[in-house]
Amino acid sequence: MAVWAEWEAWACPRAQERTRKTKKENEVSIGPPKLTRFEKARIVGARALQIAMGAPILIEVQEAHGGPIDIALLELDSGILPITIRRTLPDGTYQDIPLKWLTQA
Repeated sequence: MAVWAEWEAWACPRAQERTRKTKKENEVSIGPPKLTRFEKARIVGARALQIAMGAPILIEVQEAHGGPIDIALLELDSGILPITIRRTLPDGTYQDIPLKWLTQA
């Protein structure tokens, strides 16, 4: 039993540190305060795939616009996509950031 108590005392602070919320409200603490080009490409690609598979379009689009990629870009630029981005650090900590926080910057 004593060994288990020592193990818990050693393991728990690290687990608590990893899950501790030290960020302020509406603050991006991991990475840049704006959307990176890699995140933008991932979001546009995923949303274009959804549109191509028949998902409803969230904005009013004229027939003159091209394919799903153009529509996904318009949706991203309008800021109406309900997407959250998870940025992680090598130590396992992460922050879930709503897309609206990154497009406002």
